Amino acid sequence: MSSAAATAFAGVSVATPNLTTPFRGRVRLPLRGVSAAPRRAVASMAVSAPRSGAAASFLERRESERALHFVKYQGLGNDFIMVDNRDSSVPKVTPEEAAKLCDRNFGIGADGVIFVMPGVNDADYTMRIFNSDGSEPEMCGNGVRCFARFIGELENLQGTHSFTIHTGAGKIIPEIQSDGQVKVDMGEPILSGADIPTKLVATKNKAVIQAELAVEGLTWHVTCVSMGNPHCVTFGANELKTLQIDDLKLSEIGPKFEHHEMFPARTNTGFVSLTPQNASLGTWCWSNSCLWYWCLCGGCCSCS
Repeated sequence: MSSAAATAFAGVSVATPNLTTPFRGRVRLPLRGVSAAPRRAVASMAVSAPRSGAAASFLERRESERALHFVKYQGLGNDFIMVDNRDSSVPKVTPEEAAKLCDRNFGIGADGVIFVMPGVNDADYTMRIFNSDGSEPEMCGNGVRCFARFIGELENLQGTHSFTIHTGAGKIIPEIQSDGQVKVDMGEPILSGADIPTKLVATKNKAVIQAELAVEGLTWHVTCVSMGNPHCVTFGANELKTLQIDDLKLSEIGPKFEHHEMFPARTNTGFVSLTPQNASLGTWCWSNSCLWYWCLCGGCCSCS
């Protein structure tokens, strides 16, 4: 898929045992400018900084917190905390708070927090996303599909609908199908190395294809592409007869690719292997700041 527009088409299911109803919840956040002591709660969670001096009383803490309503969605295992932010162009939580909410041990647990915001530049809506470490990517393909389903719920849309979303990667048009699945036109891939960006030397027509990249003592062959954010795809290294994905320690090698000096804006990385019959591709993706994904929408388009 070197020049044709890439289309992602898969069902967006909801991260709850009842797949027909999204998980709804509410967490309590400290009012900005008002610090509160960390506390434990059964039905709600506080994302707060330690309070100096004497500990605040229970009632004082309750009054110093604001409630954040959210819905939890997942697309192909890529899960997000969805926040209705249509009343403001400022996210309702800070990047630091988002990181705490995404913590799978002490927070809600998610790969990111997505905000549905008012549209700009003639778009119907604006999408912003904070990763689980608080960083902000240009966009996320699975996130766009969850965003579209969330819009369908918020606006009570029935049947087939499409609308425009402004993202850091430009305008994206998802389509909610009559069966509830969401199709997203991911646009044409960017192949020019300078525009991805990467410092690797172009191998053909400004594109970086099967270039050599030294990582962890191995010489990897990588192809670079952008689907709105940087992606690096590799089928293996000189020193490896075949790429055995199950043998890779992605949590260790993934960050080495992500933060490599050849990628000034960091990169997502797709590790690809052929099935024994060469009938299909096995792909594991390391996404910026997050752990590996079963399926990274932009990563799959890049591998194609």
